Amino acid sequence: MTLLAGAAAPRPLPPDPTGADGTSRDRQRSSDRWVVFAIVSIALFMSSLDATIVATGLPTISRALHTRLAWVSWTMTAYQLGLVTAMPVAGRVADVFGRKRVFVAAALLFTGASLACGSVDRISLLVPLRALQAVGGAAFLPAASGMVVEVFGPDRHRALGLFSSVFPLGALAGPIAGGLILTDWTWRGLFLVNVPVGAAFTLLALRYLPSSPRRNGRADLLGAALIAATVLATMLAITDAGSGRSGPGAWSVVAPGVVAAGCGALLLRRAVRAADPVIPARLLRGWSNLSMHALNFVWGACVIGLGSLVPLVAEERYGLGPLPAGTLLSARAVSEVGIAVVVSFLIHRTGFRLPIIAGIASISAGLLLLASPAPIGPYPWLMLGAALTGVGIGVSAPAANNASFELAPDDVGAVSGLRGATRQFGAIVAVASTTALMDRSSDQVGVLVGAFAVLGVVLFAMSPLAFAVPNRPRVREPDPGRAGRSRSRRAGSR
Repeated sequence: MTLLAGAAAPRPLPPDPTGADGTSRDRQRSSDRWVVFAIVSIALFMSSLDATIVATGLPTISRALHTRLAWVSWTMTAYQLGLVTAMPVAGRVADVFGRKRVFVAAALLFTGASLACGSVDRISLLVPLRALQAVGGAAFLPAASGMVVEVFGPDRHRALGLFSSVFPLGALAGPIAGGLILTDWTWRGLFLVNVPVGAAFTLLALRYLPSSPRRNGRADLLGAALIAATVLATMLAITDAGSGRSGPGAWSVVAPGVVAAGCGALLLRRAVRAADPVIPARLLRGWSNLSMHALNFVWGACVIGLGSLVPLVAEERYGLGPLPAGTLLSARAVSEVGIAVVVSFLIHRTGFRLPIIAGIASISAGLLLLASPAPIGPYPWLMLGAALTGVGIGVSAPAANNASFELAPDDVGAVSGLRGATRQFGAIVAVASTTALMDRSSDQVGVLVGAFAVLGVVLFAMSPLAFAVPNRPRVREPDPGRAGRSRSRRAGSR
């Protein structure tokens, strides 16, 4: 099998018997890179699936472990916190130590933590193990993105765009898989199902994934700790502000708020002064970078955060049951996956900005429909709103992902990790703020749909920021006078 990276140049192949020299070699190389894509996609799918598979099992776990539902819900919160904390540092580690090494280490950690989660009998152990599991799952994305960039070369934008269809599939399959497991098995199966799959893609990764060279640098564990402290303190402040037990000026709100602000300031200071910060300062400078981060934050708040609350709108506002409410997310995921695949193959013609703006408009329209009273039957109206948001996600995600890479093509892992963390942080803030306001309001449904309307308008108002990001991919070309230099050219021109 042709090696993809890290090997000496292969010997010339003999002429093809049909007379087309190099055709079989090109076919083999193409086959190899899609094997790489398949392996990393399985890992990304499992990481996404585990973010939602526990949702159906919260009451069951609560009864089995004899603990309050509020504590069990931290099995989901801890996973999200682990993703936010680990994604940026995993991206940096992947760039420094080699993407294959980090991917395999992440696979071992994810699989081992899954086995441990399915074996414990106390919630005090399950919650931190879920965070550890998320650390492994978080490292898949930046390591996989870097490998895809390496092996696909000029076609990397299509391959990276296809990743946008992997995550919604995992999120869609999570509740369904969880329901099936709980029907015929135990709650432990929610975690143990990862073990055989994780072992399989770990072995495949060792055999088929390409090695990448190591770079000088080190992992910024202190920076990662500051990220975790900032996010956790923010969550505690928002949650307690809406608990109803204390006023907004109480110490239980002010103290974590001060901690969050202080840790955030230290994180920014470290980004500027540290030798190898978890978030390089160059990714925080300039109007283009700031615009991309702002879009990712609000995009995550609307798509990931409010997306998880769509069934709540259906149940609380219209009285729909759990099953029809859950199928609304299926409609969103189906439309999202189909559109993302098409956009991934057209992005070299359209550029990045047009799909980002068009997708944001569709997401905003879908959120406003979900917030509006249903002029027809509630279910078809909500289905239309969910489908519109799915179309918008499918259109905007591949373009936004690729545009972020073009801002720093030499820091693919760090960019991927920071992008994922920014979106997850936006989702955490949106959900925590919405539920906190609902807890303090006598009109909880009004607050819920108001959040959809407000964030839909805010996202649409921010769409002009797309003009600050790159519109066309930069293709690295060999230059006899200066190896490794990259030049920009219009996509599709040869």
